[in-house]
Amino acid sequence: MPLLDSLETRARTLFNELDSLPIRQRIEAINRIRLCLHEHSPFAAEPVDCVQWIPGDLIEANDYNPNSVAPPEMRLLELSIEADGYTQPIVAHQASPARYVVVDGFHRQRVGKKKGAIRQRLQGYLPIVVIRHGRAGAADRIAATIRHNRARGVHGVMPMTDIVVRLLKAGWNEADIARQLGMDDDEVLRFKQVSGLPELFLDHRYSRSWD
Repeated sequence: MPLLDSLETRARTLFNELDSLPIRQRIEAINRIRLCLHEHSPFAAEPVDCVQWIPGDLIEANDYNPNSVAPPEMRLLELSIEADGYTQPIVAHQASPARYVVVDGFHRQRVGKKKGAIRQRLQGYLPIVVIRHGRAGAADRIAATIRHNRARGVHGVMPMTDIVVRLLKAGWNEADIARQLGMDDDEVLRFKQVSGLPELFLDHRYSRSWD
């Protein structure tokens, strides 16, 4: 296909100029080029369509993730990244031009920021994708985190209770929480009960079987 061949040739000519740039400038140039490609991609609505390399110091953990990984699994994750490389980017919310907050991948970012061979290999950078702008609200980000790790992680009762309470106070109802977090109604109710906060039950309809 002549047109595709021509586009590729011109692109390669442009990309060859990258090799002459210092590493930091080269990474920044690659990020910018990927963003330009992303704008014209038929998959522009998908975050994974645009992976960027961001300095690890600009990426921080969120303050609500209830997912925990036992030490053996953490060691396995580190070994996996050391041997196989990063096969999954970190999912983040861009809070400002120079600040990213993890939505999913807290442990992947922890491994990458840890001093050692992996951080040295990545020169202090980490691969991220940025969540859709329409999902950047606090409650939506919390829900996205739970959806990402609920099936594969271990959620403590109290941390998950805190999540449910936080979403209820943000204006979500029980049906919203059950649907968005992949729970059933009884699970949401149990977390409300564990919270011990009477104000969460002001509008709750109790079953007759509880009388």
